[in-house]
Amino acid sequence: MRPAAIPSYALYGEDQAPDQLYFLHIETIAARSTLHDWEIAPHRHTGFVQILLVREGHVRVSFDGAESAQIGPLAVIAPAGTVHGFRFSEGTSGWVLTLPGEFTAHAEGPADPLRALLLRGGQFALDPLAAQRADWLASEMLALQEAARAEAPLRRALAEALVRSLVPPGPEQGETGTHPRLERFRQLVEAHYREHRDLDFYADALGMTRRSLSRLTARRLGCTPITVLHRRLATEARRLLRYTGASAAQIAAELGFEDPSYFSRFYLRMTGRRPGEERR
Repeated sequence: MRPAAIPSYALYGEDQAPDQLYFLHIETIAARSTLHDWEIAPHRHTGFVQILLVREGHVRVSFDGAESAQIGPLAVIAPAGTVHGFRFSEGTSGWVLTLPGEFTAHAEGPADPLRALLLRGGQFALDPLAAQRADWLASEMLALQEAARAEAPLRRALAEALVRSLVPPGPEQGETGTHPRLERFRQLVEAHYREHRDLDFYADALGMTRRSLSRLTARRLGCTPITVLHRRLATEARRLLRYTGASAAQIAAELGFEDPSYFSRFYLRMTGRRPGEERR
């Protein structure tokens, strides 16, 4: 039996699957949240990045199991697959922008902060100038969308400008772990982590030896390729434990573990908690 799935949408509450490569959508917070009594239940977007911009108001943010109370102006960036939910105070104003995961291709290179921002995500306060700029860009995007000019390159340019306006200030914005083969390795892990493939599979797919792959992850990430795989499995296990009613045995089967006891030991080793403790 498969565990109950975490709800997944392109747009919250809608079953229709848009063209992932070209889909780009913006709406006000109120447009959708008022339909659900100002509460967006935990869910995720497979293949899409979602950006919440709170202009004014209070929001309780659930982000991969961690909860926090926030006040605008605020940005919350949920990378593809991240489980997130919101409970807004009535009258909260702002925007929700949904981008295809491939929007990272707009980055000008591995060190471009746009790439790191969309891949890592997070939540942070916006200074008044950044909030004002983002608000203006979002308004322009919505006007173009309502004018049925969804294919216009101008909308994508405005979306890029909006994302770049959110980059927090700091001396180092780039993602030090970014490397073409490392990015490809991460993509392969995302596609196959439930299959428990050995390192030869990933090394062969990358045109590398196991040793070269190990050197790459050690240099860029400070860990082994196996650790990357195990962390991804543990992350998905944590999401399923927290956001579904499935048993640990069901989740073990869903994630490719033949022995539920081994899954329990694996989870304890990776997180410091047993599956039952995680659920509590």
